[in-house]
Parts: sequence; C-alpha cells; structure tokens
Amino acid sequence: MTVSMVKALNDGLRQALSDDPHVLLMGEDIGRLGGVFRVTDGLRKEFGDLRVVDTPLGEAGIVGAAIGLAMRGYRPVCEIQFDGFVYPAVNQIITQLAKLRHRSAGRISLPVVIRIPYGGGIGSIEHHSESPETYFAHTAGLKVVTCATPNDAFHMIRQAVAEDDPVVFLEPKRHYWTKGEVDPASALPLEQAVVRRAGTDVTLIAYGPTVPVALEAADVAAEEGRSVEVVDLRSLSPWDVTTVRASVHRTGRAVVVHEAAFSHGFGAEVAARLQDEEFHFLEAPVVRVTGYDTPYPPSRLESDWLPGVDRVLNAIDRSLSY
Repeated sequence: MTVSMVKALNDGLRQALSDDPHVLLMGEDIGRLGGVFRVTDGLRKEFGDLRVVDTPLGEAGIVGAAIGLAMRGYRPVCEIQFDGFVYPAVNQIITQLAKLRHRSAGRISLPVVIRIPYGGGIGSIEHHSESPETYFAHTAGLKVVTCATPNDAFHMIRQAVAEDDPVVFLEPKRHYWTKGEVDPASALPLEQAVVRRAGTDVTLIAYGPTVPVALEAADVAAEEGRSVEVVDLRSLSPWDVTTVRASVHRTGRAVVVHEAAFSHGFGAEVAARLQDEEFHFLEAPVVRVTGYDTPYPPSRLESDWLPGVDRVLNAIDRSLSY
C-alpha cells in the first residue's frame, strides 16, 4: 500500500482509536477541520467529538489537560499545530509531564503523546519552521522520536500511543506529502535506529527531515566512487548507540546531519559520544552539518539555511580528506 505520510499517520491514529477506547485526540482545529495538515481528517466524524476534541488556542492548557486525563486512565494524543507554538507548553511538559513517574516513585505513569510538525522547507517563517528536538531530548523522563517514512509514521505513532510514558512525536512537515510503501506487518522497535543504505567509506547519521537529504547525498557520492552508509536514528531519546557504533566500526568516519542549530544541537551529543567511546575506531573527527546559530530565516533564504546535499557532500569530503 503506497500512501503519503499524512495518510499513514491518519491510519495509525485511526487504528489506535479503534484498538483502545481510552485513546483520545486533542488539539486546535483537529476535529471539524481535520488539522492544518489534515492528519486527523475524518476522525471526528468516525469517533465523535468526545474522542477527537477541538481545544481552545492554548498549548499549555492542552498539555495540562492531557496530564490530568492521563492520571484518570486515558491516553491523550495532543497535536501542537506548529513547532514554534509548543513553547507555551514547555513548562507543563518539562516540569510536570516528564517528572511525575519519578516524583511518584513509579506509582503514576503518564501515557501522553505530543505530536509536533517540525522543521523547515515549506516556505514558512520562524515559529512555523523550527527544530525544537534538543529541548525535549535533554529532558529525562521523555521519549523523543521522529519518523522519516510513511511506514515508520504508521507504526511509530501506534507504538507511541501504546507507551506508558510520555512521548514527543516529531513529524517532518516537509515530507507530509511524500509517498511510500506501508507494510502493516513490518515494524521496528520504537527506539531502534535503522541503516537505510549500506556503505563502507563514511557514515551519515540523520533523522526526520534530513534522512532524504542524506540518502540523496549518498547517491551522488556513489556516482563519484564513494560508498556512504546512511543511518536513520528514528529515536533521539533514548538513541540507539549500538547501531551507530556498529556502522562507525565499518566505515571509520561519521557525519551528523540535522536542521537544528549547530551549537548545543543533537549532533553534539552524537559526536561527543562517538569520540568518547569509539575514538580508536575513528579515522577522522566527527563532522556536523546543521542549521545555523540564528533564528529561522525568511522563507526566501531557507534553502541556503537548511543543510542541503552540497553541504553534506562537502562534509563527506572533509571527513575523507582528514
């Protein structure tokens, strides 16, 4: 079955609602409108307005209400309309949602999923094109995952809803309408990385919106006689060090690609971990290709701001020439 990522997410949420009457969706314009990106299209009509809930415009209230519902046995799935709108809810997410299991000595779990369309590439502006993953990946008590294919979108959203602890589910909005095969019987564990392309010269480590960029760069590099392996992290917290480590053992080189800013970005975590634990396997320092340390630019400049194929190829050259 070939579908878009939006359709895969819609199907995954429909299945989750059908499987468990305690699952409910909540967010701005997700019911009657079906969501800005139509991820929840048709679900209110199918499951009713008590399970697909249009909320007031107030992200802190959405997450706060979800925490209360989870404490009463529900499994809320919150939609944050755009990445940059999540910041009013960060206090609820970090102070309450991430902490309650630890604070209650394991007596209270909060099975809440927070869906966030994230990243740039759709001609929008700051507050609509941001990459907030590091804020959440840095917070103990949260799982942070991101899908890069329709197949992962379908399976990972269902797995996230089934988790007993909170999950921040990041959806690369520029790939919402990218189509791909969905196999209902094919699902990796939620926290497992995957090798999307095998290679022997250098490892590209990417996630979410930069996975297709890494794969395209690997194709171009192959035409130039370079064998590039591409690892899709899928989960940022926890992240699958084992799969990345095995890849770096094969290639001896690593390049991390993400849209978030360079300084303090997730690539810094990957680079530090590899250089701390795999130093003797590395033939070159870990290289990072990222967004810049600026607010997201006007849309006419975003193609220069976002890490593209040319910048990734330059990073591969830097690594191989070391």
